[in-house]
Amino acid sequence: MLDIKAIREQPKEIENKLKARDPALSLDRLLLLDERRRKSIQEVETLKNQRNKASEEIARFKTAQREEEAQARIREMRQTAERIKTLEDELAATEEELNNLLIRLPNLPHESVPVSMRKEDKIVVREHKTLPTFEFEPKHHLDLGEELGILDFPRAARIAGARFPLYKGWGARLEMALINFFLDFHFTQTGYTPILPPYLGNSETMFTASQLPKFKDDVYYIEKDDLYLNPTAETLLCSLHRDEILEASQLPLKYMAYTACFRREAGAAGEEERGLIRMHQFNKVELFKFTRAEDSFDELESLVRDAEAVLQPLDLHYRVVLLPTSDIAAQSAKTYDLEVWIPSQRRYYEVSSCSNCTDYQARRGSIRYRPEPGAKPEYVHTLNGSALATSRLLSALLETNQRADGSVVIPEVLRDYVGGSVIQP
Repeated sequence: MLDIKAIREQPKEIENKLKARDPALSLDRLLLLDERRRKSIQEVETLKNQRNKASEEIARFKTAQREEEAQARIREMRQTAERIKTLEDELAATEEELNNLLIRLPNLPHESVPVSMRKEDKIVVREHKTLPTFEFEPKHHLDLGEELGILDFPRAARIAGARFPLYKGWGARLEMALINFFLDFHFTQTGYTPILPPYLGNSETMFTASQLPKFKDDVYYIEKDDLYLNPTAETLLCSLHRDEILEASQLPLKYMAYTACFRREAGAAGEEERGLIRMHQFNKVELFKFTRAEDSFDELESLVRDAEAVLQPLDLHYRVVLLPTSDIAAQSAKTYDLEVWIPSQRRYYEVSSCSNCTDYQARRGSIRYRPEPGAKPEYVHTLNGSALATSRLLSALLETNQRADGSVVIPEVLRDYVGGSVIQP
């Protein structure tokens, strides 16, 4: 959530930054409501002061047995009380509309983010390894999975419906191998504290992470219990320190969490997104940081390096891209994606998205820290990054490591986890 005081003091500058994300965005209505709200508050306070003084005056009249004058003042104050009630009702309506506009504004993009309304205008920062080559036509991972007996989407559909996965045999072992490798790596190599959170979050949790109200239709909601299924562990980790004041000496705080993730993904998936590419349920290890404001963009670069560090041992071709203003999430000020190459489609797919959300989520969740003992609390900055999501990564592993005989070679770093080196047809 943006700072209303900053909007009030720098309306044009902030509106221009917002228009870099969406040219249709305007602050006119919000500023009008903010001005109306402040004037209403001032008028209410003035009337309440008048009422308090009148109460004292009425008491003096009664003490002096000047009953007629006391009653006249009482009648006047009844009119004042009615006016106060009317103004307070108007103020409540103004504040509700103002807040609804404010919480829907996206974060301000960082100055280093490329300004473009085209998602294709992302900047390739660097690449790892070269594109894989084959002496045969590479198969789609869904075909490989079915032939090897490691993926069973028909039975998944029988159990839950379309676009849910079912990993079987070596496929299940390979999926769990990825998860365990990621957790072990980030615990021993990059220093993140592991968290096993609930898979459900309440409305406050969803609001803090910026899932609500904008993405209400994209998440699974359990109406009877007023709880939401986790769309990403970022949502859950963001509320670890909600309504807390941390000490500067505690920062940065670095957490990781494995969860299954659930998304409604409304709309039909195209042919290119069949199989593991886009699903209602997938597995992911998420990294999350709480940092000081002055450190957050350096911490973002570190976060990207941590995500790359766990991806590189899998020996896949990938690239790091900087997203343009039109493609970063509402809560993000700057985002890098790690994209792996999917041979059957000859295109890249994101397996990690690393973002600095600055103080946007912290304001929504009242997450603060004291720069020094006794100092006024300031909002932390929050950062998140997948390290990694398994579904598209598994697609890339199966397709990149396939052989002409239909077998798939397991990356060396995963062999002890899987208990084998090759998946045979």
